[in-house]
Amino acid sequence: MEPRRSLGWPILLGVVLIAALIALTVGWVLVSIAAALGSRNAAFYWATLGVGVALLAVVLAGVIVYLALTVKAIALSQRQSNFIDSVTHELKSPLASLKLSLQTLTRRSVPVEQQADFHRIMLQDVERLDTLIDHLLDAAKTLQRRPQAGDDVADVEALLEGVRAAVTHRHGMPADVIAVQAAPNVPLLVAGRSADVEIVLRNLLDNAVKYSLPEPKVTVTLGRTNTGRVRIEVADNGPGIPAPMRPLIFRRFVRLGSELERSTPGTGLGLFLVKSLVRQMRGKVGVRGRQPPPGTVFEVELPAA
Repeated sequence: MEPRRSLGWPILLGVVLIAALIALTVGWVLVSIAAALGSRNAAFYWATLGVGVALLAVVLAGVIVYLALTVKAIALSQRQSNFIDSVTHELKSPLASLKLSLQTLTRRSVPVEQQADFHRIMLQDVERLDTLIDHLLDAAKTLQRRPQAGDDVADVEALLEGVRAAVTHRHGMPADVIAVQAAPNVPLLVAGRSADVEIVLRNLLDNAVKYSLPEPKVTVTLGRTNTGRVRIEVADNGPGIPAPMRPLIFRRFVRLGSELERSTPGTGLGLFLVKSLVRQMRGKVGVRGRQPPPGTVFEVELPAA
């Protein structure tokens, strides 16, 4: 694999160029002033000085922009490399498990009880691959689609029940691992596509359970804000997210830690999908630490239908 590029050299290069331009500008100003004071044609020198300073200011601004774009491009390249690592791991692990199970069933005489275990493991591997493909397809559709105004209405409570059952089944957990708290007889309808709201709920709940293993306790609180918007809070009992990293987790391909040392599966697209879809629905999403710790709380606000 190609080694990741460091952010050190473009930053150092940008700083050196900026310092050199500043020194050149200061020197030019001093020389021009000295020449103007010692010459009868002061207007010519002051005009030259003004043009030169303006041009240098333009060059300086261009260097700063170049530095910012370079740092941004290299950071994106690092996240993409991290994404490739995670996708490669997500593809190889279940495929290797499927291959081993099929080879065992083909080459050996396996008792019926063990056959059932092998079939269960293979089904889990297939579901893991299916989830990976869903994430990639969802990300591609989200990036290509533009926000459009519509009359779609989604029932958050109804969608939550289906997502809750699917997530707990996928992780082999009982349904009560995810507790739902909602005010009775309060309709929670949001203005948005049901498929988009389902993706948001699925990614939040899946992350909450996945990062709280082996004994997850997830609480989903539904309600309304003072302005009438629908609020969804997902709280887990995982290790939590450091405060400096919280603004970064919604970026594409971002995952905390080293990809080669991580045991939790994922692609770094889940929270990116959440933020993108919530923004398209003209809502907002945030994250904070759970009180008392440990744990993380994700807050989503969506416009009511």
